[in-house]
Amino acid sequence: MKYIFIIIMFLGTFLSAQELKIIADSFDTDQAKGISIFEGHVNIIKQNDELNASKVTIFTDEKNQPTKFIALGDVSFKILTKEGARYEGTADKVIYLPSKSEYYFYKNVYLKQIDEKKEIQGDEVVLNAITGKAKAKGLQKEPVIMIFNIADDTQEEEK
Repeated sequence: MKYIFIIIMFLGTFLSAQELKIIADSFDTDQAKGISIFEGHVNIIKQNDELNASKVTIFTDEKNQPTKFIALGDVSFKILTKEGARYEGTADKVIYLPSKSEYYFYKNVYLKQIDEKKEIQGDEVVLNAITGKAKAKGLQKEPVIMIFNIADDTQEEEK
């Protein structure tokens, strides 16, 4: 049976309260250490952002405010930046730092910017959800791959 957990928290990077909804098969917490672990078909939704994984560990401070999210196993995500850019993708591991509004994607990263039709594939990608800036690294043997859709000027002139 699937357990549903709804957590309402204030995230330090936002001025107003936002609902953070977490759905998972199991939940374990140690409030003294500030660690909550969600496992099995984890789905996290916060406004327009969504994160899915096999396991998500959330670290909180003494005020029970989240300081770090670590998602592992079949991670997929959808992100809307403050500037309105939409991203979606997959990775083996994702770390989110609410204080910086930054996502760190690791291993087998595929990040697609929906609005601009840009794609990034690499081993390590960092995305700032406020500025929309991204940077990527490839493996030693594999380069970073960027794919852009560019309008063909010759087709434009023919019309």
